[in-house]
Amino acid sequence: MEIIPAIPPALAILNTLSASLVGAGYVNIRRGNKTAHKFCMVGALTVSTIFMIFYLYYHAKVGYIPFAGQGDIRYVYFSLLASHVVLAAIVLPMVLITAGLAIAGKFGTHKRIARWTLPIWLYVSITGVIIYIMSFHIYAK
Repeated sequence: MEIIPAIPPALAILNTLSASLVGAGYVNIRRGNKTAHKFCMVGALTVSTIFMIFYLYYHAKVGYIPFAGQGDIRYVYFSLLASHVVLAAIVLPMVLITAGLAIAGKFGTHKRIARWTLPIWLYVSITGVIIYIMSFHIYAK
């Protein structure tokens, strides 16, 4: 079985799972459930790491995938894609710093940075799924 065609939908599933775990982690910490929060966030980090491995492998094999949509939707798609790519590059070190602060027990600083990391991580995960749907389903070649 060829793995390449299975990767894009798997990436969308991993992004959905990452967003779900980050959201659940937020809900749990707001409720004071630190153990569940930690479990969710370690899960989100794990899922995101698996995502990155498959994402890099896929694009190393396939390269650039042109967007097939025509007309004004291209402005929407490329605006979404640009914000997704820029914020994905920014959120990676933010996630690592935020997680590192939690591991080091520096929860005050962790909380201050997490207030920025959380919405960006959610945005990147959710827009990744939207980009997949637009590229591979709504405007597929």
